[in-house]
Amino acid sequence: MSTRTNALKADISASIVVFFVALPICLGIAMASGVPLMSGILSGVVGGVLVGLLSDSKVGVSGPAAGLVAIILSGVASLGSFESFLISVLIAGGLQIVLGVFKLGSLVYFIPNAVIKGMLAAIGIIIICKELPYAVGWAADVQGNENFFQFTGEISFSDLLHAFEFVSFGSIFISIISLFVLVIWDKYLLKKHFIFTYIQGPLFVIILSVFIHFLSKKGALPFTLNPGELVSIPSINGLYDLPSIFIPPDFSSFFKKETISIGFFLALIASVETLLCVEATDKLDPLRRMTNPNRELIAQGAGNIVAGLVGALPITQVIIRSSANIEFGAKTKLSAILHGFWLLLAVVFLADMLNMIPLASLAVVLMRIGYKLAEPSAFTEMYKKGKEHFVPFMATVMGVVFFDLLIGVALGVLVSMFYLLNNDYKNPFTIVIGDDDKFHIEMAEQVTFLNKASVKNLLAKMPENASVIIDLSRSKYIHQDVLESIEDFRLQANSKKIDLIVVGDDLHLNKKLA
Repeated sequence: MSTRTNALKADISASIVVFFVALPICLGIAMASGVPLMSGILSGVVGGVLVGLLSDSKVGVSGPAAGLVAIILSGVASLGSFESFLISVLIAGGLQIVLGVFKLGSLVYFIPNAVIKGMLAAIGIIIICKELPYAVGWAADVQGNENFFQFTGEISFSDLLHAFEFVSFGSIFISIISLFVLVIWDKYLLKKHFIFTYIQGPLFVIILSVFIHFLSKKGALPFTLNPGELVSIPSINGLYDLPSIFIPPDFSSFFKKETISIGFFLALIASVETLLCVEATDKLDPLRRMTNPNRELIAQGAGNIVAGLVGALPITQVIIRSSANIEFGAKTKLSAILHGFWLLLAVVFLADMLNMIPLASLAVVLMRIGYKLAEPSAFTEMYKKGKEHFVPFMATVMGVVFFDLLIGVALGVLVSMFYLLNNDYKNPFTIVIGDDDKFHIEMAEQVTFLNKASVKNLLAKMPENASVIIDLSRSKYIHQDVLESIEDFRLQANSKKIDLIVVGDDLHLNKKLA
């Protein structure tokens, strides 16, 4: 059998597994985002087919991402409708194409890793809190702002307390069973037998919950589920009827300042998440094939433009589906493309079956993902790295959870910059003090205007009759203000009878002060 035939078989096999992994996640992320469930599946279709065709990644899979839930929630709430938010998705897609065309993909790496991890941990907390009402069977008024404190003074997550006043025994039963299966699956079954790597835990949970719902309808269980506790997506009559489920964007929102700002931020976060996933996926690829990051941004941008036009969720490359694709033997990007087609066929022909899925089981799948994003080890890992990593991490977490994602990320970046500037301020030079008041001051490679005060203070403390060497030879950049301070000290040295030697002044002082 030829190599091409083997690759085709492997890609088809892997695409089916990825389809079963993606289906519950697409539905769950749409539910967590407070948008029509069909939007999640459409996002998977666009991410699989269109982005798969355009992408340079051989094994990466794109679709809706849990990491964007907070942006979608806050964006829809701020703009007033999902249709207006779709304009932000269009704008984000256009910006991603611009980033890719001008080869600016690497700029997104300027966001500190602690801030990215803090954002993901906060999103995990938000997902858990948002899905808990679905897990207990009450989902009224849980799709507002995702933050705790709103400007009205209302505590949004007080809904969690109200949720337990309107619980459904059936949903709680399904949630407990689903959580038990997922935990057992991850901790024990995957290690026991290879068969459990071919059947994904989330898929088994969905099938089991549908079976429980079927038994309850037949009267075999002491409860029934209300229609509001089940998935609800529109049924369509074949591919020709597919446009009827599209949600057109509200183009009247295109030039609103808030719409544009959300689009910019969405482009930034989606690009960061995509490029981080690309990096991880390339490392998992057994053939170690390298993905062009700029072409990937162009592919993602095109996908997000189409997503905005048809009413789908914003798209990124996603690590869970990508790793499953690799694990189950995908050889080329045909696998990702095919998984998108399988999702499309499911929408067209299996809508009635999808509508039998209890929301509680999807909620537990998403809560499990949320826990993995915000598990305690993520906090302890950052704590062990030191306060300059932990404080920005926690600032991001608290900002995102208590306010919104924009404020949280901005707060984390500001705190990171404070530590960066503080370290820069403290370390402009090294000094060696010898006998008989001999001082050897070696300036750092980069000396900015922030170091002016510490340099001036050091030079002012030089005693009379001292011997001072200021070594500039290792410095690649010295700000003009610092150079002027050194030159001022040169003029003052005679009056204090200081024997001053400036090494490397021909590279810096004479050039800058000429």
